[in-house]
This record gives sequence, structure tokens and C-alpha cells, in this order.
Amino acid sequence: MIHEKINAAAPTSGLSRYLWLLLPVAVLAAAIVWLLQTNPLQGFSNGAPPVENLTIERTILDHDGLRLLVRAGGSDPMKVAQVQVDAAYWEFKQEPQGTIARGDTAWISLPFPWVLGETHHVTFVTNTGATFDHEIAVAVPTPVATSGSLWSQAILGAFVGILPVAIGLMCYPALRGAGQGTMAFLLALTVGLLAFLLVDTVVEALEFAGTSAPIFQGSVMVVLTAAASFLILMAIGRRRGTPTGLALATFIALGIGLHNFGEGLAIGAAFAAGSAGLGTFLVLGFTLHNITEGIGIAAPVLKEKPSLLSFVGLALLAGGPAVLGIWTGSLAYAPQWTAIALAIGAGAIAQVIVEVCGLMSRSNGQGIRALLTPASFGGLATGVAFMYATAMLVKI
Repeated sequence: MIHEKINAAAPTSGLSRYLWLLLPVAVLAAAIVWLLQTNPLQGFSNGAPPVENLTIERTILDHDGLRLLVRAGGSDPMKVAQVQVDAAYWEFKQEPQGTIARGDTAWISLPFPWVLGETHHVTFVTNTGATFDHEIAVAVPTPVATSGSLWSQAILGAFVGILPVAIGLMCYPALRGAGQGTMAFLLALTVGLLAFLLVDTVVEALEFAGTSAPIFQGSVMVVLTAAASFLILMAIGRRRGTPTGLALATFIALGIGLHNFGEGLAIGAAFAAGSAGLGTFLVLGFTLHNITEGIGIAAPVLKEKPSLLSFVGLALLAGGPAVLGIWTGSLAYAPQWTAIALAIGAGAIAQVIVEVCGLMSRSNGQGIRALLTPASFGGLATGVAFMYATAMLVKI
């Protein structure tokens, strides 16, 4: 009897296990084939047109007229039948021609004589009669990638991202003799500015996700991407124990750099839209906004003596992505990719916040109580307040 019970509880053999796994897969495949062949949902059709959605991902203005990249983001394929510009119908060319499959893109070209500095309204009409509007707020020629323009934008990105971070890192020698209370204040200051950047980055990512095609499920995409970024960076950072010193400073620079990529996008998009004055204002605001970030990067290495090359690398890692952001924002970008980039940055910033808080709790043996001291509260409040105040200069 005991032997029979043991045999009954014995695990299934390897071959039998794979055969049992194939059974539900076969049932699912058969159900899909039946669904496609019989189309049982056809009886529920009431004659209403399919749900359509057209997202305009890019607009190019040049001497030939208008070119717009559109994506079919609804539940069904769609076909653009007519295009209006400023309430007048215009002939257009579509590439590729014909119906736009669900999730696919197509270029729409119109020989429209746009007027410099004017506002133009474009309306797409599908073959079902649905309309989708797009506004060109300020008509200016779309920037063309040349060696001269890319170099000018690189200088601008360095001024916005690399220079202020480097200025903040220059405070390192003056802060090296900081006592325990000052160290707690500086680390909490880092947490405060990172907390503000985390909220700001998530909000920006959700804004971009909201303008992307519905097929990408913007808000869900942002949350999942941020969570994956956080977990992956936590796993990488903890491979050789808890990161401290230069390793932690590198993670801080990485998180700030990904956020600065989003700032570069805003500046590049402002110039591409013809808002030169707005772009200059953003440059000045972002420069002041980013100086504190350098101090936050330096805080974990105040008890070490990193080489000059290490400081250069930290400045480039934190500020360099601003250059890439300006290039991307002024030349071409799609909202879903921007949302993903910002979500990755949000996950990186969250990982850094966890690690800095861990460093604070271990620094003086007080554990979690180290996060509740007056110096820690003061640093946290100062970091958030400074970032909030300077952010007023850069909000459009």
C-alpha cells in the first residue's frame, strides 16, 4: 500500500511532461483556427464603421510643401481618402499607397505653399468619413542635418547639460572636509533633487505617451518600462554588493543623464517649431536647473579621491545625453520612443534613490533613523525646493 502511494505521488517523467504541455497549446491553436475560419463575431456586427485612429508622428516643411508621417493606431486598417489644409482640399501622395494596416505608418505629401510664421490646420478624412485634425502652430522650415547645424546643437547641448554638471562637480574640493551632519545634508539633498526629477520625468513620459498611437498603450508602456529599468539596474548594481562611492556616483550620473535627454528634447523641439526665443529661455533655465545635479553626483565620493578622468566621465555621462536630446528633438522623434526613453530614465532615478537612501542609513550606523534627522529633512527639503523653484524657469 505504501509503495503504491509513493508511485502515485511520483513526478511525471520528462517526456510525459512535454506531451502534457503540448496539449493546451494544441487546443489553443485549434480554437484560433476555428475563430478565424468561422468568424462567430460577424453576427454581432450592426453596420457601424470600424474604430479608426490616426496619429501624426512627424511633420516636415520644406520647399516642396508638407510631409506628414501618420500611423494607423485603431483597431482596424484605414485609408486616407482626402486631406484638407486650412479648410481647402489638396491633392496628396501617399507612400506606401493604399490601405494603412493596423499599427503601420505612411508618409503623406502635399504641395501646399505654407507661409513662414503662420499657423496651418491639416485635416485627414478617411474613406469612412472620420476626420483627424493636426495643427502646425508656427510654420518654419524643418531643420536639415548638416555638419554645421549638428555642431552648433552639440555646443548648445554641452552648455545646457555638461557645463552646469561640471560646475556642480567643481564644488567637490570645498565639500571634502564636510562633517557627518553636512554629509547627511548633502546626501539628502541628492535624494531631494532626484525625487523631483523622478516625478518630473514620469509626468513628461506620460505626456508623450498620451500623444502616441493608442496601439502602444502609452501609460501601461511607461509603467512597465520604468519598472523593468529599475529592476535591471538594481540587479546590475547589486551584482558585487551594494554600490557606494564612485559606483553610486556613476548610477546617479546615469539617472540624471537620462533625464537630461528629455530636457534636450524640449529644447530641440522648441527650436524646430520656430520658437527661438523660447529655446534660449529654456537654455538659461536648464543651465541653472542642472548645477545642483553636479553637487548631487559628487556627494557619494566626498570621502574618496577620484581621478580627474573620473570627474570628466561623470560630467559627460550626466550632461552628454542633452546633446543627443537636442539632435533628436530638432530633427526627428516619435512620441512613443521619447516616452520609452523617459520611462527608462525614471526607473534609473528610482534605483538611485533607493541606493542613496541605503547609503545614508549605513553611513553612521543609525539605520533607518539616519533618514529622520534634522539634517536629512533639511537636505531633502532644500533639494526639492531648489529644483521646483528653478523648474519654473523652464516650463513652457
